[in-house]
Amino acid sequence: MAYVSNLKTFVRVYELGSMSAAGRDLRVSAAVASSRISELEKHLGVRLFHRTTRSLRPTQQGEVFYKGATRILETIDQVESQIAEITSSPKGTLFVAAPLGLGKKLITPLIPEFKEMYPDINVRLRLSDRKIDVANEGLDLAFVTGDLTDSELRVRHICDFERVLCASPSYIAEHGMPRSGDDLMAQAHKCLLLRYPGAAEFFWVLKEGGKLKRYDVSGSLESDDGDVLTSWALAGCGIVNKPLFEVAALIEAGDLMKVAADTPPTPLPFSCVYPHKRLQDPKARLFIEHIVEGCRTAIELGS
Repeated sequence: MAYVSNLKTFVRVYELGSMSAAGRDLRVSAAVASSRISELEKHLGVRLFHRTTRSLRPTQQGEVFYKGATRILETIDQVESQIAEITSSPKGTLFVAAPLGLGKKLITPLIPEFKEMYPDINVRLRLSDRKIDVANEGLDLAFVTGDLTDSELRVRHICDFERVLCASPSYIAEHGMPRSGDDLMAQAHKCLLLRYPGAAEFFWVLKEGGKLKRYDVSGSLESDDGDVLTSWALAGCGIVNKPLFEVAALIEAGDLMKVAADTPPTPLPFSCVYPHKRLQDPKARLFIEHIVEGCRTAIELGS
C-alpha cells in the first residue's frame, strides 16, 4: 500500500500547494510528505514539482500525472466503498468543510457520535468563512450558506436560517436605534462586513413591505470570520447581519439587540454540496444523512 500512500500524498500536495499543508491533512510531517513525492519521482524518472524555498508548482509531467492519479484513487475508493457496503463496515477518510460559526455550533458537536457509530471512518474537518471550491480543494463535501450557482455539484438543502441585524446596547445608546434599512443609510450607521479575499462589492438584501431591497452598506471593519464580527458587535463597534441561530442566546441575555426590525434580512439558505460521484460512496452518504438530521434537530430545539 506504500504506492497508494504516495499517490494520495501527491494528490494532496498538488491540490493544497504545499508539503506542510498536505502533511497536516494526512497527519504526517512535511518531511514524510516530501519523501513520498521523491519516491514517486524516482519511480517515474521525472520531476513532478518545481520546488523553490518560496513556492511549489507542478511540472508538465506533474499535471498529467495528477489526472491519472486521481482516477486511480477514485477507482480504489469506489471498490473499497463497495466492499465496505457489503460488509456493513464503511471505512476511509472524508474531507469536509463548513462555515466557521455554524460549523462550531451545529456540525462539530455531531461528529463524535458519528465517529462512535463508524470508527473506521476518519473525518478531516476544515472550518472557514471564506468561499470554498469543493473540486479544486479535494473535498468530499462541504456545508455552505447562501444561494448556489455551481451546477457541477449536487445540493442537499438543509434549511433556511432566519437572519437578524443586531448591535450592542452601548452602540445603540451612542448612535441611535435604526428602524429600517433606510435608517441605516440615512444615519450612516457602522456596519460590520463579512468579506473574504476576492469578494465583490458588499451589500445587504432586506425585506421591505413584502419586497426585497438592496442596501450598499459600508463600514470600516470587515473580516472573513463571522465570529470576529460577532465579537466586534459585542464590543459596540457596529451592526452585524447574523443567522438568528448564532446570536439568539446573546439577544436573550441582552448582550445584543435586534435593530432595523421593520426591514429584516432575507433568510440564509444552508446546504450540503458534493460532487455527483460522492453519493455512491457509503461513508459520504452516511455522514451527510447523520449531519443533516442532526442539524435539523438542533435547529428545531433551538428555535
